[in-house]
Amino acid sequence: VTDPAGQRALWRIREDASGTATRMPDGTEAWPGWEDCAVPPARLGPYLRDFRALLAQHGLRGTPYGHFGDGCIHVRIDFDLLTPAGVSRFRRFSEELADLVVTHGGSLSGEHGDGQARAELLPRMYGDELVGLFGRFKDLWDPDGGLNPGMLARPARLDENLRFDVLPRRPVDVAFGYPQDGGDFAGAVRRCVGVAKCRTETAPGAGVMCPSYRVTGEEAHSTRGRARLLHEMLAGEVITDGWRSTEVRDALDLCLSCKGCRGDCPVGVDMATYKAEFLHHHYRGRLRPAAHYALGRLPQWLRLARPFAVLLNALARVRPLAGLAKRLAGITPERTIPELATETYSRWLRGRQGKGTHIVSSSRVVQVWADTFTEHLSPQVGRAAVRVLEEATGRTVLPPPSKVCCGLTYVSTGQLDAARAVMRRTLDRIGLLPGHPLVVLEPSCAATLRTDLPELLPDDSRAHELASSVRTLAQYLEEYAPDWAPPRLDRPAVGQTHCHQHAVLGDAAERRLRERMGLTGELSGGCCGLAGNFGFEKGHWEVSVACAEEQLLPAVRKSEPGAEVLADGFSCRTQLDQLAGRRARHLAEVIAEGLGDGRP
Repeated sequence: VTDPAGQRALWRIREDASGTATRMPDGTEAWPGWEDCAVPPARLGPYLRDFRALLAQHGLRGTPYGHFGDGCIHVRIDFDLLTPAGVSRFRRFSEELADLVVTHGGSLSGEHGDGQARAELLPRMYGDELVGLFGRFKDLWDPDGGLNPGMLARPARLDENLRFDVLPRRPVDVAFGYPQDGGDFAGAVRRCVGVAKCRTETAPGAGVMCPSYRVTGEEAHSTRGRARLLHEMLAGEVITDGWRSTEVRDALDLCLSCKGCRGDCPVGVDMATYKAEFLHHHYRGRLRPAAHYALGRLPQWLRLARPFAVLLNALARVRPLAGLAKRLAGITPERTIPELATETYSRWLRGRQGKGTHIVSSSRVVQVWADTFTEHLSPQVGRAAVRVLEEATGRTVLPPPSKVCCGLTYVSTGQLDAARAVMRRTLDRIGLLPGHPLVVLEPSCAATLRTDLPELLPDDSRAHELASSVRTLAQYLEEYAPDWAPPRLDRPAVGQTHCHQHAVLGDAAERRLRERMGLTGELSGGCCGLAGNFGFEKGHWEVSVACAEEQLLPAVRKSEPGAEVLADGFSCRTQLDQLAGRRARHLAEVIAEGLGDGRP
């Protein structure tokens, strides 16, 4: 395989195996416990046959993934560690497997340590006399038993102190549906098995996870660290105040809700969803931070502000007034308040088509979502998309219904009751045409409709229908105008692939479209650091800037003269404008410009 993207995909299969193997094809959980027993390589074939037979005898399944060349077997097995019967079977299997490994001349631990998982079984390998000598030796050097007690000498039973003993057995009452985990929040938290792909100094390849850890270097700000804190919160032993925990709140505060972990974590830990769930419970019935009211309810405020856009834009340039407004809204003082559009996207579209426009055939229309950012802050993106869609398909873009919203800002601030109300109102108003996709220009809104909508309204069939209809502009063009030739621009491109697009939607169609347009070069991985409300909130400025400085800003600074700066996300464009003084554009704007001036 010589293609770099293909090579990355193949390597990822191997690199992610220790996490990927923790889920069976039917979604059930699998665990380490016999992670690296080893036999002489010459005995590997007979041992594997006996090992598989033992699994079948106990009704267990396992996925081995390495290191066969050394006779060392890494494997995750679908032990039931949550019920007494399952734990009993785990113990019987472990005892019999230990005997099997020894029979083949092997070691219970070929690469890592024996720890608590296998130390009880060491007499089967070394004999009672030698294991007793281990204890005597330890007593000479550690007579008080203070150093790592109970690991090899006089260990606990292998079925004691199991990690999940302390978790609640009944599902916790939660807002999201957690469809991949049977509706169980504890099951969602159990997804993290400590692979630590989130603990990287640089984003892997085009990956995103975990930007806050790379900035702070603190375990508590990694996906794994946050998952562990949520585990302790559910266990209630170390963290005893549950959803009210300030420790968990503080660890989640620097989570950018970028959803990078949902796409990059081998087991799909979705810390953005967990954070929204936590904030929902943490602030229920309590006063929230000012930014939750100001930024979390942004769609509401922008609709109210629309008639006064010119006045408010002028007032935002008056420093004392702008400073006071930011202080009251919980916005960091370093940020500039974005300018409001004096004409919204939907008003422009209705005026352009005329009040008496009559659509003769529903098969000749395109539905475009009027997200809050396109509607009130960057309507030029919507206007460009209309031009491109009409040119490419010959179809008419329908005017969007009023007061529809995906609920993104409510979700990211944990206002989930309000989010569900907004989503239900949207479903009542949207009126999807059967069989017609919905083009969504803002990646974060597209991801919210694709994932958060059906997960917050799991019993509403309309939510699943809307989620399945979502397409990005490039996806729609590829699917419904495959023979259309976009304009050739033949210039380099830099910029940002939106985190939510990377994690939820994928950017393969965008890559192919850029290639057809002659836009060369790779867009940045990592995270722009603004991440919706995160980069505007007080206390997040330094982390936000540091995230941008990791990949995005250096790439833009080093770009060739005349390079196209691309960013489909409003946050990414805003970050580039405010930190680098560079105007980035949505891909729709670039295509529309390439089509020339022959506007209808």
